[in-house]
Amino acid sequence: MEHNTEQKNGEGSASQYTRDMREERRTVREALRSDLPAAHMGLGVTVIALVVVVSFSGPRWTVIVAGAFTAWFLLALAVIHIGNGRGWDVVRRAYIATFGWGNWI
Repeated sequence: MEHNTEQKNGEGSASQYTRDMREERRTVREALRSDLPAAHMGLGVTVIALVVVVSFSGPRWTVIVAGAFTAWFLLALAVIHIGNGRGWDVVRRAYIATFGWGNWI
């Protein structure tokens, strides 16, 4: 009889843990969510930063930084496409993944 009570408590504890983890993950997803206007702002800040970099250090570092953003975009594009993304939605999601950090400016 006691053994059954322990199993029920264990299952209740596991389901409570699962509910707590879902709630915490939902909260983190909401905090990290980005959208298209945020990505536009991130792209704008990136362009301004590239103009500043080219004015102070020349085109070499500008090409390096722009290449890093391009590589990140292409990597995001490939990963999203592999994950069954289709059409322009893949490009939009990769754009948001690359420049969505503009949400926190």
